[in-house]
Amino acid sequence: MPTKNQLIRHGREEKRRTDRTRASDQCPQKQGVCLRVSTRTPKKPNSTLRKIAKVRLSNRHDIFAHIPGEGHNSQEHSIVLVRGGRVKDSPGVKSHRIRGVKDLLGIPDHRMGRSKYGAERSKSK
Repeated sequence: MPTKNQLIRHGREEKRRTDRTRASDQCPQKQGVCLRVSTRTPKKPNSTLRKIAKVRLSNRHDIFAHIPGEGHNSQEHSIVLVRGGRVKDSPGVKSHRIRGVKDLLGIPDHRMGRSKYGAERSKSK
């Protein structure tokens, strides 16, 4: 416990906050190259295989990004666009890949939430 005189001389040091978006450089999206595409099991109550990819961003940061939707054509060396948004049950996965942009194809015939999955509008009469 510091004395009053020590506090007057030095003051208290403020706690540093950790930056959750270090890799993004405060940008809404970042381009990157896939280093590895794999699956990972989520945390305790959930059970499935989450599709994730290790991506090297244009600013040389390596991150894990989730691949949303059913099925993907992603492989090593494919160029992708990454946005923010963590996956709650996958530790260390703090970003998502954007479907239908660059080398990652959208999901065809996706009717609801088309903008999230890069789906074209279906031709109806």
